[in-house]
Amino acid sequence: MTTGAEAAQAGGLEAIVLAAGSGTRFGGGKLTTPWRGGALLDGALEAAFAAPVRSVWLVTGADPGVAWAARNFATRRGTILRLNIVHARDHALGLSASLKAGLTALPVDTAGAFVLLGDMPLIPRDIPFRMALALAGEALASAPVFDGRRGHPVLFSAALFGDLLDLEGDEGARDVLEGLGERLALIEAADAGVLYDVDAPADLERPE
Repeated sequence: MTTGAEAAQAGGLEAIVLAAGSGTRFGGGKLTTPWRGGALLDGALEAAFAAPVRSVWLVTGADPGVAWAARNFATRRGTILRLNIVHARDHALGLSASLKAGLTALPVDTAGAFVLLGDMPLIPRDIPFRMALALAGEALASAPVFDGRRGHPVLFSAALFGDLLDLEGDEGARDVLEGLGERLALIEAADAGVLYDVDAPADLERPE
């Protein structure tokens, strides 16, 4: 029987966790704020490491404490050897700069990459595996949906990396995804964790 680690190696998938923002609406220090016995960032990292990927690439920027929090989490979980930290020097230019930093750091044989947001701590653990299965078919990307709304993470085939590298400013990948038509696989999620993100301190009190 093939193990999860063997499947990840064969699939050539990687995970990028975007964690370079300043968290202005939160008041700063968002990703390192306490969350269920750890830091808020831990939730996204746990989902990334649980996915069928070879390595996790954390993109840092405004908050120097993010890298420390990630190393602390990975050390506790025994996954430190699979953690790579990339600093986006131009993170102030927007989300696209952080995404580019992560993509350009990936190994040349990468077949696809999950893109997770560091402020989304409740991603269901089964979702990345189902997304990977969709990408193994005809899809060029896959994403979860809940209650008719597309959520995160998103899994991109390497065939789309060039389009993602062309993004500018705080532009996300919405236009890239919407242009795929039927080659975007939408995976039904069982709960709203694929939509839940933390923007302000009050969001920490929202139920799962």
